[in-house]
Amino acid sequence: MQSARTAYPVTWRIMDALEAFAATVWPANWTRAVPYLMLAPAVLLVGLLVLGLIQIGDTSLRTLDTSTFLLSEEYTLANYQRAFTEPLFAAVAARSLLGALIVTAITLVFAFPYAYVMVRTSSPALRKFLLIALFLPFFIGQVVRAYGWLIILGNQGMVNEALGLVGVEPMRLLYNYPAVLFGLVQYMLPFAVLMVAPALTAIPEELEAAAGSLGADWLRTFFHVVLPLARPGLTGAGLVVVTLSLTDFAMPAILGGGSQDFIANAIYDQFFRTSDQGLGATLALMLVAVGSLLVGLIFTLFGAGTLAMGRARE
Repeated sequence: MQSARTAYPVTWRIMDALEAFAATVWPANWTRAVPYLMLAPAVLLVGLLVLGLIQIGDTSLRTLDTSTFLLSEEYTLANYQRAFTEPLFAAVAARSLLGALIVTAITLVFAFPYAYVMVRTSSPALRKFLLIALFLPFFIGQVVRAYGWLIILGNQGMVNEALGLVGVEPMRLLYNYPAVLFGLVQYMLPFAVLMVAPALTAIPEELEAAAGSLGADWLRTFFHVVLPLARPGLTGAGLVVVTLSLTDFAMPAILGGGSQDFIANAIYDQFFRTSDQGLGATLALMLVAVGSLLVGLIFTLFGAGTLAMGRARE
């Protein structure tokens, strides 16, 4: 018969020692501070972001001295005047905002049925295939995907070669606005599906069956049951897609060929090509302001999206 000392597992003794050590380092009366300690990294990151925005705001109020390529010592609103009055920046801002809205609308149209089939299908093989197809792009960088589209859509690419086989002249499929929008939709689709799928999962299938038993066809069930209940997921997906599209840099730079710049590309040019950090900081603050206003408008019109799902259930 084993003694009580030898029957006690070694792993339990190790856990007891660790527990005693934790109790010594962190007494029980400090338990109330645990939530604040866990919140500290987030507060630190937000604080660094605020400090960065303050520094950007200070830089935006200084103009570039072209003789020395140094920022002026005095404060001025000249950079803001240039940003609001020069046609180039107005065109870039309009192109970015319009592109973000178009990409968001198209992405949601494609993401919703994809997520619905992935959630509702009874075939494990089909669900696995859809999940693999959804997560596979995350293992391929955005830049790699953009260069892949260069190979596919180029003048000597696969699409134009296929068109040539049927007698169609090569078409210019790259370095234009539709190419940038196409690349952004392809890039944003997985994000939107991942936001919509949990909202659809939270909708009981019995509700759709009940609507059908009461005489509603599939179309009425979709518009009066599924779509309203999936609104938090659609709102969350819209927020993610519109903000990422508005601030995207790689797709306009690669698929646009430098002629379809978005705001992020204009900011990059001012910081690293013309060395006008003041104007670049001004454009950066304007981008933050436009994005914040857009998110606030979506919150006002459609609610807080998936952030409100838990509250809505209570």
